Amino acid sequence: MNTSLNTIAAAVQALAPWQQYICDACGYIYNEADGDPDGGLAPGTRYADIPDDWACPLCGVTKADFTPYTPPSLDALRAGITHSAPVATRGAAGVLIVGAGRAGWQMAEALRALDAALPITVVTACAGDVYDKPMLSIAMARSTALEAMVKESGAAAAARLNVRLISHTQAVRICTDTRQLRTTRGNLKYDRLVLAHGAQAALPPTLPAALCWRINHLAAYQKLRAALGDTPKDIAIVGAGLIGSELANDLALGGHRITLLDVQTEPLARWSAEGAGTQLLDAWKDLAIRFVGGVQVAQLEQISGRYRITTTCGQRFAADQVIAAAGLSTPPRLAQSADLKWDNGIAVDAANLKTSNVHIHAMGDCIAINGQASRFIEPIARQARAIAADICGATPAPYEPRAAVVRVKTTSRPLTLH
Repeated sequence: MNTSLNTIAAAVQALAPWQQYICDACGYIYNEADGDPDGGLAPGTRYADIPDDWACPLCGVTKADFTPYTPPSLDALRAGITHSAPVATRGAAGVLIVGAGRAGWQMAEALRALDAALPITVVTACAGDVYDKPMLSIAMARSTALEAMVKESGAAAAARLNVRLISHTQAVRICTDTRQLRTTRGNLKYDRLVLAHGAQAALPPTLPAALCWRINHLAAYQKLRAALGDTPKDIAIVGAGLIGSELANDLALGGHRITLLDVQTEPLARWSAEGAGTQLLDAWKDLAIRFVGGVQVAQLEQISGRYRITTTCGQRFAADQVIAAAGLSTPPRLAQSADLKWDNGIAVDAANLKTSNVHIHAMGDCIAINGQASRFIEPIARQARAIAADICGATPAPYEPRAAVVRVKTTSRPLTLH
């Protein structure tokens, strides 16, 4: 009898619609239909069948930190608003968000969850499409189609949240005296400004921008994939930190031959105490990845359609494509135009993410707290809630900096580091 009931229950579950679950720590969405192959979950794995020790692919927390998820519509957000919290007095300009990456959209969603009528404008240099940037470094091994990487178009997200989206527009200057943002499509007024424009891939002076790729957003990744085509290529990656190591692993699994260069003597040198580099090199023994440590690039030049890297010690490496993965740096132009305090990034108050200007907040990759840059996914949702509460005059939700748990998406040997 019990066997029959179990069989019926299994059949009912198999016919049930696929569900989604969101990581409450970082915002990653687990889709039962897709599973998490790199984490050992085949497509079609139901949430109930996930082992308790499974880790979020983005931030490393466990299954216990996931809750059921449905993309919130404006009506759902409006229904969830608790009117017991006072809403701050606002002008007609409302809130202006610079950046439409994960930080920008989570900021818009957090604001909308507290105030259904607040005017919100998002300005971005890209299309504003919603996607998981960390997934760029494992897309080739998964044979992920480029169009499948976009979870929601920018236009659809703006319509869902009743947000004005101004895409393909560069933010040029902040005029604090008039509370205006000067852009390549005119001036935009704001009552409160949130800088969520992220950081850019750092470029060492010996790597000319025109000769190498910097993979920090979807558009650049799409262009790289197009340039690689369908045949194996020789690819040199300068920098064996988190991004460089993940890209090397992914591109090698995609059939390319990789030369990975770094000034340190092993990959992931930041986590040498945890043996991360040794584990990676062992996992790469059967892949076409050649790691060369303890070298510094002196020159990159293009010769007869290919590229040649020369190191300060005289070694030379040839490649069809070159990728710079030498870390991130926060572009200072907007902060400087507003005379914002700077400390290895835009300096913000730890609790409410307010900058040195009372009308401007900042969050995500572009900020620093006590000189420490914030470069990971997990803090973004908590930062958005803290800023939204401050802007809307709701119950404070102070942000608390925490040590990050880093999930290294090297599928040959995934690592969880601290």
